[in-house]
Amino acid sequence: MLETPSQLSEFGIILLFIITGIVFVLIGVGVAALLRPNRPNIEKLMVYECGEDAVGKAWVNMNARYYLTALIFVLFEVEVIYLFPVSTVYGDAKLDALSNGSWTIFSFVEIFIFIGLLFVGLVYVWRKGYLDWNKPEVQPEVFVSKVPKDLYEAVNKKY
Repeated sequence: MLETPSQLSEFGIILLFIITGIVFVLIGVGVAALLRPNRPNIEKLMVYECGEDAVGKAWVNMNARYYLTALIFVLFEVEVIYLFPVSTVYGDAKLDALSNGSWTIFSFVEIFIFIGLLFVGLVYVWRKGYLDWNKPEVQPEVFVSKVPKDLYEAVNKKY
């Protein structure tokens, strides 16, 4: 009788690969932490946002329209991907010959129904106003300092 390896040993090999991968990553991160220089300064610790100076705090609530616009984009982008399989077999001569031309008509109608549904979804999103973008004005915080303003100006002139 032939002996087959148990599933436990097969899963053990997979577990060994996972543990090896984790150890390899941890060793790489550890060696990098030991070798790299660590010289923080004011410029490196500043909040960086696309080359612009930050206005206000770094921890603010983001406008929900960013997420909504991203979700709408992903939704329509993924749906357009579904057109590729149909378009690759749309002009297949073998299928057209086997179905006496009805395959081409079916594919054509199917593509138009799908694009029509996408168009209805786009009209819905547009009518709901989800594609309107109104940039909110940033209101600077009112900060009252106990330090006199002339001391701030003296520091600014010095540096």
